[in-house]
Amino acid sequence: MGKQNGSCWWCVKAVKWLPVIFILTIVAWSYYAYVVQLCYYTIDNYVQKAFYLLFFHILILMFLWSYWQTVYTNLMPVPDKFKIPDVEMEKLQQAETEETQRQILERFAQDLPVTNRTIKGAMRFCEKCQLIKPDRAHHCSVCGTCVLKMDHHCPWVNNCVGFHNYKFFMLFLAYGLLYCMFITATSLQYFIQFWKGELDGMGRFHLLFLFFVALMFAVSLTSLFFYHCYLVVRNRSTLEAFRAPMFRTGKDKDGFSLGKYNNFQEVFGDNPRLWFLPIFSSLGNGVVYPVRSQHQGTPNTYDSMGSTQNSFGDGVNFPERLCNEDTHTLLGPGTQQWGDETEFDSPSPYTNQVHH
Repeated sequence: MGKQNGSCWWCVKAVKWLPVIFILTIVAWSYYAYVVQLCYYTIDNYVQKAFYLLFFHILILMFLWSYWQTVYTNLMPVPDKFKIPDVEMEKLQQAETEETQRQILERFAQDLPVTNRTIKGAMRFCEKCQLIKPDRAHHCSVCGTCVLKMDHHCPWVNNCVGFHNYKFFMLFLAYGLLYCMFITATSLQYFIQFWKGELDGMGRFHLLFLFFVALMFAVSLTSLFFYHCYLVVRNRSTLEAFRAPMFRTGKDKDGFSLGKYNNFQEVFGDNPRLWFLPIFSSLGNGVVYPVRSQHQGTPNTYDSMGSTQNSFGDGVNFPERLCNEDTHTLLGPGTQQWGDETEFDSPSPYTNQVHH
């Protein structure tokens, strides 16, 4: 995209913020239309007015908080342990055959907690970042870097949606949907009065557009939100939904699934008090993920005691998860099983890990 101090680079950077500015402009206008035109000028009942204003401000606060977190959360870089040293990189570039390159990458990654492979079974290597890709990480051409558990690049937030802000993105969708549904429901009767000719003044046009805009966004957000809810309970990213992750044993779209409730906890955490707040509470470190039993047992991933050999100095251990291949359930300590219909009192795979 050119040099970072060039005019072209700054133009591209400014254009990327246009969708965010558009969203904020719509929200600012909706605030004026709802609070001033609807609640202040149109509604006469003070109890109804107070009720509407209270819930409206709660929803817009949670929506803007979640949106801010989604946009401005810095996505942590891939740990240095995955980066190819200059010496090895030189050997890789000088390798004459693909098999030689593969052996170099395999040798370098033998102590890394990596289970995902390319379609040919080789280590996933990013030529631009010059590193071994951790499981579920992908290179974003827009951001120009590898993103941990990349879901997609969203122009509406001018950021990649990945491990560190996926919870915020989900809450942004949820509160955005509730915000639009609340406006649609509470402005419906005044929209009807408009068509009956019972409303006077220019403010009635604000109410007309407020209802239509809120309804339009509610419809579009409904499909997007429930699609991501499906991805959460299946423990898949958007990229993994279109292309199943590849393991040593082949493709497996459910390779990271721990059961519905545990999948939910992996994104939202194990503290219910933080589930609906845009505060980071996701489990794990974005690098290592529990996988089904048929993808384990490799020397560079898990040891026989059920924890990863590398914690990257963050004090986090990721327990091994065993999966019953016939029933598609996960086996925890002893004989306990975590299935797709996991109960709310089932222990989480991350129960014993240290939180940050």
